[in-house]
Amino acid sequence: MRSRRTTLAVPASNPRFIEKAQGLAADEIFLDLEDAVAPAAKEEARKNVVAALTEGDWGGKVRVVRVNDLETHWAYRDVIEVVEGAGAHLDCLMLPKVQDPSHVQWLDRLLTQIERAMGHEVGRIGIEAQIEDARGMVAIDAIAASSPRLETLVFGPGDFMASINMRTLVVGEQPPGYTEGDAYHYILMRILMAARAHDLQAIDGPYFNVRDVEAFRRVAERSAALGFDGKWVLHPSQVEAGNEVFSPSQDDYDHAELILDAYEHATTVERRGAAMLGDEMIDEASRKMALVIAAKGRAAGLSRTKAFEAPSS
Repeated sequence: MRSRRTTLAVPASNPRFIEKAQGLAADEIFLDLEDAVAPAAKEEARKNVVAALTEGDWGGKVRVVRVNDLETHWAYRDVIEVVEGAGAHLDCLMLPKVQDPSHVQWLDRLLTQIERAMGHEVGRIGIEAQIEDARGMVAIDAIAASSPRLETLVFGPGDFMASINMRTLVVGEQPPGYTEGDAYHYILMRILMAARAHDLQAIDGPYFNVRDVEAFRRVAERSAALGFDGKWVLHPSQVEAGNEVFSPSQDDYDHAELILDAYEHATTVERRGAAMLGDEMIDEASRKMALVIAAKGRAAGLSRTKAFEAPSS
C-alpha cells in the first residue's frame, strides 16, 4: 500500500502553492478542484493540474486530484481533462461527497473508458472515496466494496458535521457541551472497520486551526491510536507533526522486526508455534500485530537499530 501519513491539500487554482508543495515532505499531495477553487476559476484550475502533473517534480509522492462531486456539472469534465491530459502521471482521483456505491462505480467506468481510449493501462489509476455525510456513512460498507480501484476511505469532517447538525463551528474539534468521551469515536471507528474489512486505507480529515500544531497533533494522535493510516494536512506546518504521529517510534519499529525474526526462527528452525523474545511470549497473533508496525516503519523510511540473535540451544 502507498504511504499516506500526511495528505496535503493544495488549491489547484494557485500555481505558487502547487510549486511549493512539490518540495514538502507530505507523503501524498492532492490538487483540489473542488472546495478550494471558486466556480469561475475551475476551468483554469484543470489546466494548472495537467501542467503540474506533467511538468512537476513530485519526488515519489502519491499524486492525487480531487474532482468535484458528481452532482455538479464540473465533475465529468474534471475527470476527462485531467486523465486525458495527465493520466500517466496520476496515481488516484479523489471523489468527494460519496453517498452511494454507484458514485464510485460511475467514476470507475469513466476512468476505464478514458484509459482504453488513450491506450493507458486499465485500472492503474486508483480512487479515494470521501465520506462527508450521514448517507455516505450509512452506506459505507457497500461503498468500500464498490470498486477494485478503491484505495482509501477519507473522512470529510466539515460537511459531515453539518449533515448531522453537530453543534460546533471548528472543524475537527469536539462540540461544546459534549463532555463524555469523544464525539468522533463512532464515526472514525465506522470508517476504519469498513476500510479494514475491504483491505483499504483509512485517512482522517483535516484540522482547520492550522496555526495550532499542538492541537493538530492531539487530534491526529487520536486517529493514529485507533489504527488510521494518515491524516489530511492543510498547511506546511502540520506536515512534520503528521508524519511523526503516523510513524511508529524507533523502539516500536525495532521491537516489531525482532518479533518477526524470532517467530520465523521458532517456526522454521525450532518448529514450534510459539517462542520467547526476552521475557515476552510471542505467537501467530504477535506476528500479525508486528507486521502492521513493521510495515508502517518501513514505509516511513525507518532503519533497524537492533539485530535478532537466535537463542542458544
